[in-house]
Amino acid sequence: MYPALSVLEQLQSEFATSNLELLWVGGEGGMEETLVKRMGIPYQSVPAAGVHGVGLRALPRNLGKLARGYFASRKILKEFRPDALFFTGGYIAAPMALAGMSVPALLYVPDIEPALALKTIARFADRIAVTAAESRNYFPARARVIETGYPVRKELTKWDRAAARAVFNLHDEKPVLLVTGGSRGARSINQAVLHHLPSLLEMAQVIHISGELDWPVVEAAARQTSGMNRRDYHAYSYLHEEMGAALRSADLVLSRAGASSVGEYPLLGLPAILVPYPHAWRYQKVNADHLVKRGAAILLEDETLKEKLLESVQKLFKDPDQLAQMRARASALARPQAARAIAEQLAEMAKEAKS
Repeated sequence: MYPALSVLEQLQSEFATSNLELLWVGGEGGMEETLVKRMGIPYQSVPAAGVHGVGLRALPRNLGKLARGYFASRKILKEFRPDALFFTGGYIAAPMALAGMSVPALLYVPDIEPALALKTIARFADRIAVTAAESRNYFPARARVIETGYPVRKELTKWDRAAARAVFNLHDEKPVLLVTGGSRGARSINQAVLHHLPSLLEMAQVIHISGELDWPVVEAAARQTSGMNRRDYHAYSYLHEEMGAALRSADLVLSRAGASSVGEYPLLGLPAILVPYPHAWRYQKVNADHLVKRGAAILLEDETLKEKLLESVQKLFKDPDQLAQMRARASALARPQAARAIAEQLAEMAKEAKS
């Protein structure tokens, strides 16, 4: 969702004086609707559901949703008449990809390795934009693949370090550890952090974004933290506009290895401890390996996280030279013009379609 918003934000900026028309098509009940409408972009929804790995009982219902989504997409295309299509999602994009085969299409692949849904949608795409060069290996040689980098929201980069740290009332006596698991959170990360919280707070200030599911437990832990350590524990269920401030404030981040880790952490020069989600396809492990092999992150397995977390954090905070090296190597991977590069591809495709 956020990469697409970044590209659309760039399009709005680049073509503010032209007759640019945008329409976001998402899934029914999708969480993106509020954010998209906040940007002033019209939004329509279509039925969609995944079919890979779905049980036999749910499969007929999901296939029915995809069929309804296809016909709803055809109706939208007939009414809106786009010059180009832009896909970033998985199964939600499938009905539109199928219905829009006659329209020039660009697919952006945020993870290093595309999931099955994106590999399927790639068959309908005229161009494929990827975050890193090794993603080319997952597509046929004949595919038109462009390495653009990961498009990052402008709001994440507007903060300078002093202003960002002021948001959380941070001080200079201890480094800052940012812990984040996304909007829903990462239970194993939250549990490991709470298990070691007193020791972590002895060495660092902690910004802990728990996600909604574990927030009651994390909120209770925050209330129970006492003494000098209380000022150093900053717990939140989720951050919106302040997320950029949290990233800019941090000296080290602990998180899953979703696609944003490959784009946002390098752009901000942020060293990372990455814990790939173990109960899904291997894409998070591939993302983590991308940063680890380049010296920008270290990897902890989910099953050993509680055991190794404290030692890993201690080792990095006691070795500022290693942190500085990781910061430099992360920054070397940054592609700050990624959103513009993708926006330019879309504009070119739309222009060619009109000519």
